Amino acid sequence: MSDGDSSAATAAGGDRAAEIDTAGAAADATDRRRLGAVVLAVLISQVLLYPGVPDLVVALGAPAGIDAGMWFLVAEFGAFVTFAVVWGALSDALGTRVPLIVTGALGGAASYVALASLPGLGLGFGAALLVRVVGGALTIGAFSLSITLLMDLRGGNGRNMGTAGFAIGLGAAVGSVVGGSLAGLGALYPVYAGAVVLAAAGLLAATVDDRRRTAAASDSGASDSEASDSGASDSEASDSGASDSASETHGRGFRGVLARARTTPGLLVPLAFGFVDRLTAGFFALVGVYYFQDPATFGLSAAGAGATLALFFVPFALLQSPFGALSDRIGRFLPVVAGSLAYGVATVGVGVAPAYPIAAALMVLVGVCGALMAPATMALVTDLVEPEVRGAAMGLFNVFGSLGFLAGFLVGGSATGAFGYTPAFLAVGGLELAIALALLPAVRSLSPGAGVIGRLGAEG
Repeated sequence: MSDGDSSAATAAGGDRAAEIDTAGAAADATDRRRLGAVVLAVLISQVLLYPGVPDLVVALGAPAGIDAGMWFLVAEFGAFVTFAVVWGALSDALGTRVPLIVTGALGGAASYVALASLPGLGLGFGAALLVRVVGGALTIGAFSLSITLLMDLRGGNGRNMGTAGFAIGLGAAVGSVVGGSLAGLGALYPVYAGAVVLAAAGLLAATVDDRRRTAAASDSGASDSEASDSGASDSEASDSGASDSASETHGRGFRGVLARARTTPGLLVPLAFGFVDRLTAGFFALVGVYYFQDPATFGLSAAGAGATLALFFVPFALLQSPFGALSDRIGRFLPVVAGSLAYGVATVGVGVAPAYPIAAALMVLVGVCGALMAPATMALVTDLVEPEVRGAAMGLFNVFGSLGFLAGFLVGGSATGAFGYTPAFLAVGGLELAIALALLPAVRSLSPGAGVIGRLGAEG
């Protein structure tokens, strides 16, 4: 082949590669939007119930009071803790995510229908808690694996996790407002609405390209090609294939995937932040609802409490994507540490606010600070783990997050019942401050900062 022919072939190859990259980027953008919509729908379905929990638990046969509301939420998140890693490691071991997402979403929708049917069947609150456990075990699969599939996309970890964070925040905002309005019409209306939204999430997830399966197939194809090109004998190729298969089974099997994710250096840092961040979110989901509706504090209706929660969730949603992209440019240190410190201070402020307008303004500030730290924390998980164990790693992150929610419910409900609202807010906000200060050196070592702003933050 002449030099001219070689140059032309090289140019043609470059053009084809560019076309493939462009098509891949477009496909990633489409699936990023769809997966964001799935996460959005799952959060809407979940948060729809929160503003009306005081009346819903009574309709399901429980006595009135914060204790019943606490156990209603704890039942679901206990299942989240138990099954998040199971779903993630299973998806890594099977090399597929989309069918599991669909199964989780549709199963969660069925559990909502079952929950709404309990009063008509004459079953008590114990049955409702059991249904919540089953529903939580299914729903966490749809939630966690949708975020994991976002991790599989190109375009920057901060950007992808910003999409997840935007969907989480917007879903919580929409769910709190709509759920509060529906609760005013009837205690079970939010449950029916949640079933419809979760079913829609499952149908939408079925249209997403399964990147994990595609990657596994590509890896297999590449291995076959390399074996053929090596010129090895049939016997050697067979032995190599058997060895590779055994290695893959050991490395990607359920236990192997889970063990590799658990032993990733530094992974405990974002897991700890995820725990405390979700603890405060769980605290607001339970104690915040009662706090804003209590006649001794602000005396809002269920709709008013839902709208107040939305003051947190709306900025939390809208700022996730730009703050996630910012963390790609300047590193994770400043968003994680500075965001957590400010978040803790603002949380305490909500609990000591002397008037509702001040508390409402501080709820907005809590949302802004949460948006700064949340996508950077999730992106830090992606930075630290290999693609082969992302499902298990994100499952672990969601386990710690769900444990945080559980702690928020239990600590918040118990502290409020024993000491009142103000000490409970002080305890939760103080814990956020403590974890940020304690892990500051660890975050700096994992993500020292990039760019002028990032370096100034890490060095300061």
